[in-house]
Amino acid sequence: MTEVDHGIGLRAALRVWASVGLHSFGGPAGQIAVMHREIVERRRWVSDGRFMHALNACMLVPGPEAMQLATYLGWLMHGIRGGLAAGTLFVLPGFAVMLGLSMAYVAFGSVSWVTGLFAGLQAAVVMLVAVAFARIARRSWVTRGLAVIGVASFLAVLLWDVPFPLIVVVAGAVGWLGLRSQPSSSESSHLASEPALADQHGLSPGKSRRARKAALACLVLWLAPVAAVMAVLGPGSVLGQIAWLFSKAAILTFGGAYAILGYVAQEAVGHYGWLTSADMATGLALAETTPGPLLLVLSFIGFVAAHGAPDGLPPMAAGVIGATLAAWVTFVPAFMIVFAMAPSSERLRQHRAVAGALAAITAAVCGVILDLALWFASHVLFASVGEVRFGPIHLLMPDLATTRWAMVLIAVIASGLLATRRVPTLAILGVCAVTGAGVMLIGGTG
Repeated sequence: MTEVDHGIGLRAALRVWASVGLHSFGGPAGQIAVMHREIVERRRWVSDGRFMHALNACMLVPGPEAMQLATYLGWLMHGIRGGLAAGTLFVLPGFAVMLGLSMAYVAFGSVSWVTGLFAGLQAAVVMLVAVAFARIARRSWVTRGLAVIGVASFLAVLLWDVPFPLIVVVAGAVGWLGLRSQPSSSESSHLASEPALADQHGLSPGKSRRARKAALACLVLWLAPVAAVMAVLGPGSVLGQIAWLFSKAAILTFGGAYAILGYVAQEAVGHYGWLTSADMATGLALAETTPGPLLLVLSFIGFVAAHGAPDGLPPMAAGVIGATLAAWVTFVPAFMIVFAMAPSSERLRQHRAVAGALAAITAAVCGVILDLALWFASHVLFASVGEVRFGPIHLLMPDLATTRWAMVLIAVIASGLLATRRVPTLAILGVCAVTGAGVMLIGGTG
């Protein structure tokens, strides 16, 4: 395979990546769909096979899969500059919006109608996560074997709280051994024209070397502020804890944004006590209203945590630093991981065993997403959620007597709007937020 001069300029690509970043609402599933439509279907820059291989590779490694996919594709097209530009333009607009929303939340979140707005967003996000599961499952649970892997992954998390990395390793091994005979992805029949980067186009050795040097530079850029915070404030400070927790999440949590959120929710709510499960659901809902990666919710968590325990700084200033630090230690490692793994991933594109492992991992991630959907539904639709244990098995058990019927109604409204497939995600969230505010003004969301 030889590298091809595709003739697409970086300036033209920047305009497209900026547009993708500004229109990427609805979580990873929706963002990946936007990228596929713009990059594969509309402009024919990358073949469908290469797009799906890049997606599966990004699902294999830790980090936010949609942002990493943008970085991977940008690197394929224009090297390091293209990867950095695509990933940054995917994150930056949403981060600015999320920072403003975080400030508004801590300033006005106790006002009744504002509380209703956020409650409506929480109910809507339950359905959005469920829809994300359905969308990804349709693309990944395409055989009986992959569906079994996905269901087993869901049960492993739900009943035994099996760590995400172990699920990924087991699923990858099963896929490597058992799915290697499956046919690889092919171009959809309606995509007749030759893409700028087709399956047979390869990479130059220099491009791979430059990617690995960029990965090393990103490693330094990631660790430098972490070391500075630890040295100045200490590991026991809130900012030190933010740097440590989100750095761990960035490099140890496999399965994309939803899998990372499952881990972070447990730590931020249960271990550190920075915020409540309702705050967590609100943050996720706010992330759904902003363009860019769903993991911008981590900036919300960092803002709320640092604002509540400012380490001697003014609360708002501490919140801004916490949000920025959370974003930095989440997304800089994501660049590092893509630049480190993409050259090897491209060399293995035609390897059937690798393709089987990637397909199995993607199927397993769907099970993790389904578990997250149930977690949010339990904590948003019920005021009280307990836990039932049967030996090593544990199961969340909502108290039906504490059902929040107003929240259930808003979730049903969101479900109906989503089912039409004609109403934009932002409009659905707006309807649910206004409904929540109205319910609060006339009697609460209980």
